[in-house]
Amino acid sequence: MKKLVLTLLLCVVALQLNAQSCEEIMEYVKEQSTGTTYTSYTSEAISKVTFYTITVDYKTLYFAIVCFKQKYSYGCSEYIYQVGSSTKLNYSMNYLSSAGKAFHKYINPYNKSLKCAPDFE
Repeated sequence: MKKLVLTLLLCVVALQLNAQSCEEIMEYVKEQSTGTTYTSYTSEAISKVTFYTITVDYKTLYFAIVCFKQKYSYGCSEYIYQVGSSTKLNYSMNYLSSAGKAFHKYINPYNKSLKCAPDFE
């Protein structure tokens, strides 16, 4: 029942936010909250993941902005995911052993929620 309610909430919010561009959503989330960042110094693909919690219309929403490393550059490409409430805790407990595995297990399953994430399949 809890998963059903969460899924329905994510769908409604995704439809509301879909009218905005991914960059606008990222900017809005960053403006509304200070995030918690987990940096991955040894990962080949992920530079850092920042988690944000915001409230919209009395609903708490959870986001992860993932910064993927770029080849031959010090920069990274950012993508936003709308995630579940336990994603931050799960990722934070597992990213030090492998940021890539933690990303694929806890964040990437939400890649369709905002349609702002790359498809790795």
